[in-house]
Amino acid sequence: MAAIEAGRPVVLPTDTVYGLCADPSQEAAALEVYRLKGRDAGQPTALLASDVAALVERVPELRGPVESQLRALLPGPFTLVVPNPAGRYPWLAGDRPDTIGVRVPELEGTAAEVLARVEAVLATSANRHGGPDPRRLEDVPEEICAGCGAIVDGGELPGTPSTVLDLTGPEPRVLREGAVPAAEALARL
Repeated sequence: MAAIEAGRPVVLPTDTVYGLCADPSQEAAALEVYRLKGRDAGQPTALLASDVAALVERVPELRGPVESQLRALLPGPFTLVVPNPAGRYPWLAGDRPDTIGVRVPELEGTAAEVLARVEAVLATSANRHGGPDPRRLEDVPEEICAGCGAIVDGGELPGTPSTVLDLTGPEPRVLREGAVPAAEALARL
């Protein structure tokens, strides 16, 4: 937790793969995550919260119909692209500043404790851009681990990234098939 508050990246296990995380309110922390990952800042990064209430607290414009959609799917292995009319966390939005990707994973152990205390982090998979998704801590590249202020070992994870749905249009759109079949997610909406 101290590393996150200090603006340092950390490696945390999620319900899908190991994540490279940092304080979402610090642009410099986000830029360091992008540097470690070898990722262009024009690509979006998710806001990962401890629960839907913490997510709505960070992005209050989600109250209302969007919040109902969030509660239908979260917590779970989904990243949901939602409207971000106030442009919160612009360094997470990538090339679409009017949207933000949000996620509430089902966590256990130390990772759950850390997220409960900080309430939200920015999160992307803890791999080099384009590399394999890390299902074990040993799969996280050494240069990423070396640049982190803390690392939490959660054992072996499922290894399939989250299913990504875009909820910004009149109908949900599947952006990436992932841990849960998109058809199942769409049926829950």
